[in-house]
Amino acid sequence: MTFNPRYAAVEPTRAEVDALPGATVLEFGATWCGICKAATPDIAQALDAQPELRHLRVEDGPGKPLGRSYKVKLWPTLVLLQDGQEIARLVRPQGVEPIRQALQQFKSPAGGTA
Repeated sequence: MTFNPRYAAVEPTRAEVDALPGATVLEFGATWCGICKAATPDIAQALDAQPELRHLRVEDGPGKPLGRSYKVKLWPTLVLLQDGQEIARLVRPQGVEPIRQALQQFKSPAGGTA
């Protein structure tokens, strides 16, 4: 899947996210967030290199239950999920390399992606 520049119009429920099979990058942010805007090209570049990953962009803010369920406090926050379970988290990544390194958490011991 290539990088989706838009935030989801309707956020999934926590139960829906927990039930997702395979590798998922859950990105929390806001359209008006300057730090999110600055990080977007780096996130896009890292994710475009791994099109097999599912990427969900969720607009976060007060009253948004999904972000609260993950205890998101700063944007952007990337939560890496394997079969609905959190395996890693990046908060306000700076540069593409930390994102690429975090995405390596999805690599299986045999060298393929999960």
